[in-house]
Amino acid sequence: MTQWSDVIAFSQLHEVDWPRDPAKDPDRWGVHHPDPPPWNRLLGPVHERGPVSGVIRQRGEMVAQWGEPHRSDLTFSVAKTYLAMLAGIAHDEGLLPDVDEPVSRRLKEIGFDSPHNQTITWRHLLTQVSEWEGNCLGIEDTVDRYRVVSHDPRPVMGVKGTARPLQTPGTYWEYNDVRINQLSLALLHLFGKSLPDVWREKILTPIGATDDAQWRGYDDAWVDLPAKDGRPAQRVKSVPGGTHWGAGVSISAHDQALIGQLMLQKGAWFHHSKKTQVISAHWINQMMQPCPLASFYGWLVWLNTDRTTFTHASEQSYFMVGAGGNYVWIMPEEQTVVVVRWLESNRFDGFVERVMKALN
Repeated sequence: MTQWSDVIAFSQLHEVDWPRDPAKDPDRWGVHHPDPPPWNRLLGPVHERGPVSGVIRQRGEMVAQWGEPHRSDLTFSVAKTYLAMLAGIAHDEGLLPDVDEPVSRRLKEIGFDSPHNQTITWRHLLTQVSEWEGNCLGIEDTVDRYRVVSHDPRPVMGVKGTARPLQTPGTYWEYNDVRINQLSLALLHLFGKSLPDVWREKILTPIGATDDAQWRGYDDAWVDLPAKDGRPAQRVKSVPGGTHWGAGVSISAHDQALIGQLMLQKGAWFHHSKKTQVISAHWINQMMQPCPLASFYGWLVWLNTDRTTFTHASEQSYFMVGAGGNYVWIMPEEQTVVVVRWLESNRFDGFVERVMKALN
């Protein structure tokens, strides 16, 4: 553990200034406050968080942990990458054979039928260039136009929540949580069953994650699914790809590290010398390809191809990033997965620098 002492001490010194209990100081907790009313409020459940916590895995073994690594905490937009992984499951099962196919070709009457939206493809949604317009789960997409994201290197040229003129789908990159929720809704209809159930069955269980991980929806996000493949009609919640308006994924740093290990191993999992291909390697490789309009972004993962976003990390590194200082950092060249939670985002580069020193 001595090797990682400086890493751990630095992270614990720079805990995010959000209150640990959102109910005690709600004005300083979350990312919904800048949204225009009535969307500047929580729409789903949230809960108390733990201290700065982390896990480091190297060559498949845990080499460091600190804080409360087994505590399930909200992980915000790290969940976006989980949606991309679920899309990979759909692809591998033949439900999503072509990412360049318009979503409207298979899914009708869920928000892709307008002349503007009907050309949107799965690739557009996975790379945040869809320019989808509409209302998803009670939230207008305009709420998140002109979004400011700490790791987007480009300046935002407008006021958040105003109706920025839409571009042709596939021609403009914008980080937009409403559109991510629309992707989640589309995947729900594609599978025809609850995404948390698919996530548990197809990803968490094969890698040995705990039963504590939960993926919750907004209070009013109920969706009626028709009967499909012998299953009766059912009513389930569509889950968000983050915790912008509450709900989302609660998961431990330990389980996040397992998911990172799955990504590092190109979708394969090894247990007692037995290999299971949980997600195809081809899909994982595609997730790492830079978006032509945003070289720092892949399929709902943050890349480091030019080392301008995360200056002390390698070009091969990629990241799952969530508000509140939630990071999963994957280093293929070092065969290492690093999870840190509740770290001040403006201190992450210093954290990365110390990890690299510890590795070398």
